[in-house]
Amino acid sequence: MDRPVGRKRRRKTETPSSDTRVPITIPDPSDHDRPIWVITIAEMRMAAFFAWLKEELTLHALLPSNPFTKAAHYALERKAGLEVFLTDPDVPLDTNHLDRALRPIPMGRKNWLFCWTELGAERVGQIQSLISTCVLHGVDPYTYLVDVLQRIDTHPFAQVEQLTPRLWKPHFADAPLRSLLETATA
Repeated sequence: MDRPVGRKRRRKTETPSSDTRVPITIPDPSDHDRPIWVITIAEMRMAAFFAWLKEELTLHALLPSNPFTKAAHYALERKAGLEVFLTDPDVPLDTNHLDRALRPIPMGRKNWLFCWTELGAERVGQIQSLISTCVLHGVDPYTYLVDVLQRIDTHPFAQVEQLTPRLWKPHFADAPLRSLLETATA
C-alpha cells in the first residue's frame, strides 16, 4: 500500500462497546438543585471516561512507549486527584481564574528579556506569582508588599505562614504598616 512520505498511519480509535457505556439521563435544568445535577452528570462522565481508558488498555496491546498508553496510565494514576471536584464543592471545575491572573506575564514577555540573568528572571517570576496571589485573595499588592517588607524583620519565624497573602488578610489587613513616603505626603 502506497502512502505519502512523512505521513504516519493512524490507528482507528473505536468507540466503547455498548456494554461499557454509561447511560446519561439529563435532569431538567430548571430544577433548583442545579449544582447537584451538574455533579451527577460529571460523576457519570468521569466513570465512563475511566472505564473507557481501562477498556482501551486491556483490549489493545499497545507498547508502553506509545503516547496513548503513557497518557492513559498518567490519567489512571491520578484518578483520585482528577475526581476531587466531585466531592469538594470549593474546588472549581476549571482554572480559568488562575489563567486570567497570570495573563500579564505573557503580555509583558518582551519586557522580561531584560532580566539580565536566569536568577533575575526567577525573581521576576516569584514576584509576579506573589502579586497574582494577592489579587486572587483580594489583597492590594502594594499595601501587602509595603507591610510585609517592614514586618518581616520582627515577625516570629514560627509564624511566617501568616505573611502569605492568604493569611495576611485576616491578621494584618485591618491595620497594615505604611511607607514613610506615604505618611509624609498625607
